[in-house]
Amino acid sequence: MDDWGGLAPEILTNIISRLTIQERWTGPMFVRKSWLAVCRDPFLWSTFDLEKSFELYPESTQWWSSEFERKIDSMIRSVVDWSDGGLTEIRVRHCSDHALSYAAERCPNLEALAVRSSPHVTDASMAKIAFRCRSLKELDISYCHEISHDTLVMIGRNCPNLTTLKRNLMDWSDSSRHVGSVVPAEYLDACPQDGDTEAEAIGKHMMNLERLEIQFSRLSAKGLVSICEGCPKLEYLDLFGCVHLSSRDIANNVSRLKGVKEVKKPDVYVPRSGDVVAQTERYGHWRLYDERFDIQSMRI
Repeated sequence: MDDWGGLAPEILTNIISRLTIQERWTGPMFVRKSWLAVCRDPFLWSTFDLEKSFELYPESTQWWSSEFERKIDSMIRSVVDWSDGGLTEIRVRHCSDHALSYAAERCPNLEALAVRSSPHVTDASMAKIAFRCRSLKELDISYCHEISHDTLVMIGRNCPNLTTLKRNLMDWSDSSRHVGSVVPAEYLDACPQDGDTEAEAIGKHMMNLERLEIQFSRLSAKGLVSICEGCPKLEYLDLFGCVHLSSRDIANNVSRLKGVKEVKKPDVYVPRSGDVVAQTERYGHWRLYDERFDIQSMRI
């Protein structure tokens, strides 16, 4: 350990930069003070990505606790300070307005922000992101029920470089899927309802979008028209779970997108009482249209 302690700071920085964030946080920071100082080098904190760590473990009820949220907030604030304003990417879950507001005020060069499954992130902190982080290119606000269409309007107006938006919602079409879920029941019940309003905000203010994910949005054909008319650069459109859209709605509107490469269909059937087909094959009615739904043929 003494040999390692004598390493030049630039060499040690190079070594630590090869570690994952989790490895840095649980290892070299606790070896000695000189190592902790190196771990706080702004060079190491241009990005803060916890998504891979979340994906490694099954979702836990603990993640939805206020204690866990405070821990994530504390980590964000620390990284923001260590980055000395150079942070360009934040990918976390279960944070709050407090941490996001802190980041918005100190990281004007932020380009990617993912805060999925954050029940206490609201329009208030997203407004600060919109007005202070105008270089934003990618935004993931999936499963954030306290964020409304107002955020989409503010981001669209102030972040013209935005090319990727993920606004996926939880599956509200089949309540049986949530039996035994770790997500609090009251949060599942609070799923946003204004799909067309959000779609209108996207179409009106996000003309440079290339990738859009809105799984389980409640938008109708009207909302899809707004998106396809207002976002002509779309290459990828994820409509999985958007049960209020018919295959005809999708085919007619996606044909407007000349550069589209992939469209993910709803592929979900909402069973009605006494519907035998729903009991035998959940996705049957969408499979009937597989041959008719051909992106290549739309370009002709």
